[in-house]
Amino acid sequence: MRSRFDEQLAHLNLSLIEMGALIERAISDAVRALEHHDAELAQQVIAGDSVVNDKEKDIESACLKLLLNQQPVARDLRQISTALKMITDMERVGDHAADISELCILLSGQEYITNLVHIPKMADATIKMLGDSIDAFVRKDLALAETVIAYDDNVDELFDVVKRDMIELIRENVENGEQALDLLQIAKYLERIGDHAQNIAEWVVFSITGMHKNKQLL
Repeated sequence: MRSRFDEQLAHLNLSLIEMGALIERAISDAVRALEHHDAELAQQVIAGDSVVNDKEKDIESACLKLLLNQQPVARDLRQISTALKMITDMERVGDHAADISELCILLSGQEYITNLVHIPKMADATIKMLGDSIDAFVRKDLALAETVIAYDDNVDELFDVVKRDMIELIRENVENGEQALDLLQIAKYLERIGDHAQNIAEWVVFSITGMHKNKQLL
């Protein structure tokens, strides 16, 4: 009985890794579409969001079956309930990648008012956070989860840099305003993605310790 349960948990971990790969690719492609004025790639990211949504439903169904059929306790229960929390944040990340792509299509015919330096750095940072948070869950690595939580400060700092740059561009020329706001919104979506990755890592801490944001839950 236990071996069957362990097999199902291993399959759950694999599904989370697959969903993580999908959203990491979506972020990467969305920002690459922005950098290269590639409306077609941006449209592919938007279309691919349905695959992420389907993956979320599949994982949710697998978790509920484990809860109902296996009646797990203690650490096993924490692991399954954490997976349910994780996929909610992961699905929202997919939505934000699609949101970024919609703005990429809007901007695809425009010459940029500035070199895109910090937005791609934000994307790289959030992709790292997401990958590490999922790895931390699969490997039950508390130190890695805590590193992800702390790393969100880097994303926030990059967002602040983008915000200051956009404000300065508007001050220099009010005609920069519309595009500056669109680029700032893209940065904001990436900042939110960082927050979702941080949320995932916090639930990973719960799966290992039973503590969530310094409160004992289970």
